[in-house]
Parts: sequence; C-alpha cells; structure tokens
Amino acid sequence: MLPYSGRMYRPAELLRDLVNTHDVASGTDGLAAPADLTGWLRDRGLAAPGERATDDDLMLAVDLREGLRAALCPAPVPSGLPDTAGPAARLAAALAAVPLRVTLAGGVPGCEPIATGAARGVGLIAAAVLGAHADGDWPRLKVCAEHTCRWAFIDASKNRSRAWCSMRVCGNRTKTRAYRARRQIAAS
Repeated sequence: MLPYSGRMYRPAELLRDLVNTHDVASGTDGLAAPADLTGWLRDRGLAAPGERATDDDLMLAVDLREGLRAALCPAPVPSGLPDTAGPAARLAAALAAVPLRVTLAGGVPGCEPIATGAARGVGLIAAAVLGAHADGDWPRLKVCAEHTCRWAFIDASKNRSRAWCSMRVCGNRTKTRAYRARRQIAAS
C-alpha cells in the first residue's frame, strides 16, 4: 500500500491514475509541465511541499506513463495509430533510468527509490509496478481496448476478461463499428 491523498492506495491504483493523466480521447495532458507533475505527486503524498519537479523528472514520468499504457494494452494498436513499440522502448528506458534499491523490511522484500525530491516520487511510481505484481493486481491492470479511449482501469471481473473501461460507451462503440463493417461487407 502507498500513501496518497490522505489514504492508502494499492500500487495498481497509482499506476492507473498515472496512465490516466493523459486523456487520449480529448487530447488533454495533466502532466504538461513540471509544475503539473509536482502537484500530482504532492496530491498523492509522493512529494513534500518544498520539492519541485524538473523537466527531466517530467520527461521520465511521461515516458513511464506512455510505456505503461503500451504495456497494459490488451491488443495491438490498429493500423493508422501510433506504434506501441516506441512507448514500450520508452518504458524500458524509463524503468532503467530510475535508481531503485532492493530492501528487506520485517522479512518482506521491497523496492525503494534512491533519488530525492520529485525524482523520488517518480521512483515510487516505478516501484509500484513490482507492488502491483506482488499484490496480484498487475494482470488486472488494463487499458481500454477502444483505440479512441485508452483509459486505464482495474479489471474487477471474476475471470479477468473485461476489455473496455465502460461497456456502455467504449464497448458499445467498438461493437457498433464492427456490426456496421459486417453489414457493409454483406451488402457488397
């Protein structure tokens, strides 16, 4: 569990929230400047009041975010959309750039960032990947299969088969598009 917003959150929730700082559908980015990252980290208890994010911290956080989005994507991105190989490489580079050390506290292995300041907050996010895996939440952390959405969610379904963040919106959109495509082929 990680502290933020005055509560304890599962590592998967932190990762989900990071991925969702960029709304693909509207094109809005909650991490457009270092000050945005500073506020985001502070809101989650991952940065102290006097700490400020730098451009390098922001670039690392964005690379981590977009790499996670690519890693959590359930299916290949349709043609015509940006290639996911770039973000996957960004994730590997971002994870390699975060200095972490293995700890053993109370007989429980863990991982913690060596950096200080906002870089430490970004390191805690990277360490949350291991935390989500240890909690068994990593396979449940997904990105919406609707290519116009790509919103991250935690799949709480019993058989872990959920593909869309919302069946009513994204699932319906995808199924309607497939139905229309089949009808058009049948009419040809």
